[in-house]
Amino acid sequence: MGYYKTILIMMVFTSGCGGGGSSLPSEPPAAQLAPIISTFSFLVENNSDLEADVALTINSGSITGRIPINISVTDLIASFQHSGSSVSITSIDQQSGSTANDFSTILTYTTSGSDGQTTDYQVDLTRFTDLPIVYLTTDFFAAIDSKDDYVQGESSIDGGRHFDDLAPVEMKIRGRGNSTWYLHPKKPFQMKLSDKVEFLGMPNDKKWLFLAEYSDKTMLRNKISFEMGYISNLDWTPQGRFAEVYINDEYNGTYNITQKVEESDNRVPLGDKGYLLELDQLERLDSDDVYFESTVTDQFLVNIKEPNLDLNSSEYTYIKELIGSFESAIFGSNFLSDTEGYIKYIDVDSFVDWYLISEITKNVDSMFFSSMFLNVMPGEKIKMGPLWDFDLSFGNVDYADSRYAEGWWVKYHPWYERLFQDPDFVDRVKVRFAYFKHNQDFILDKIDTYAQQLQWAQQENDNKWQTLGIYVWPNPVIFDTYQEEVDHMKAWYVDRMTWLDNALTDL
Repeated sequence: MGYYKTILIMMVFTSGCGGGGSSLPSEPPAAQLAPIISTFSFLVENNSDLEADVALTINSGSITGRIPINISVTDLIASFQHSGSSVSITSIDQQSGSTANDFSTILTYTTSGSDGQTTDYQVDLTRFTDLPIVYLTTDFFAAIDSKDDYVQGESSIDGGRHFDDLAPVEMKIRGRGNSTWYLHPKKPFQMKLSDKVEFLGMPNDKKWLFLAEYSDKTMLRNKISFEMGYISNLDWTPQGRFAEVYINDEYNGTYNITQKVEESDNRVPLGDKGYLLELDQLERLDSDDVYFESTVTDQFLVNIKEPNLDLNSSEYTYIKELIGSFESAIFGSNFLSDTEGYIKYIDVDSFVDWYLISEITKNVDSMFFSSMFLNVMPGEKIKMGPLWDFDLSFGNVDYADSRYAEGWWVKYHPWYERLFQDPDFVDRVKVRFAYFKHNQDFILDKIDTYAQQLQWAQQENDNKWQTLGIYVWPNPVIFDTYQEEVDHMKAWYVDRMTWLDNALTDL
């Protein structure tokens, strides 16, 4: 009995220690991995408009990439590999290499496993440069080669994701500008539509300007100067939009398309009686311009941009005498008088803000040369503005001291040189500069935002015009990359604000 008892105990002990195996707990089933998409591309063999295969980048739940040419993306066929049992868009089955989709918007691809698990991917495809595209087609493909004579044609817009399309509309177009027209191969234009329309999200109007921004390799100086205008006390600052422009089916580069400085309900609202004036130079005027010379300073002339006047008419005499009275007051012995001095004639807030934006950017033309606008309603005070022509600002000039971040510039304009002799005016400038200084980071962020917006456009524009890394009149510095150009502009602006902060404190 002892032998059998020992065997029985051993059997029980062995069973309790798991030696029998059959009573061990079973292993948990292996977890099923969520299905994934491992590759995603557009192949030439399935998309005849492509010039080369385009592979997209997969990162977590995003699939991103760019079609580097201007083709339609509304009927593209994607090729992909995945580990699921199926792929769908809003429950519509997708077959790699055969199902076409409209990629002009972000699409959600869902891959599903046999166990019911799903994984979503946001497919975000950039078409060309992600900017809207403006098509200009002239009658009989005529060249736009004159500043004086319009060429007839049609204009249309492919707004992409960010703007409304514009169906073809009749237009006429001609060249514009001075040095920008004569010196550079990429030309600026003025377009006049047959009817007022909203253009790239800007309010209805007929005339639109195409700024080539050839001298400014960042293409940002006008844009950022206008951003300062939007946060200023100036009544109106032009809006602008970046767009790719095709002329007669040929790519012509990236343009800053802006509103024109002119009288209009949606622009400078002066009605039939208000005046839009420009301080200018004789050699820049057209033969039919009506102007008068600055009778006191004798350094510039005043071009009457609007309204259309006859020389020596009563309207002409009124504005000439008003500007003359202002100059007599500001340079007279009683210029600080509240009743007889300069303050009787000008809207000081506009003079301060226009000055500061022009001085901060050190715009070369704003000392007295050109593109200096004023506006006035009869019986009211003279206002400075709107802002215009800042492509040679932020140090972007090699023929003047406005190149340097240090030193006064617009302060030497005869009017402002005199205004700075008034302690009250100086105090108002200091207060408003503090406001612009407070917004310094806002402007730096705007520069980065627009540079990012142009990340692809600047490449295509340079492929067309090849300006990076070479001298373009009147650049004081040359950089090999777009980002270096942007970084230089930002550094110049920071240095400029620091210098002005110290210099104004010392006044």
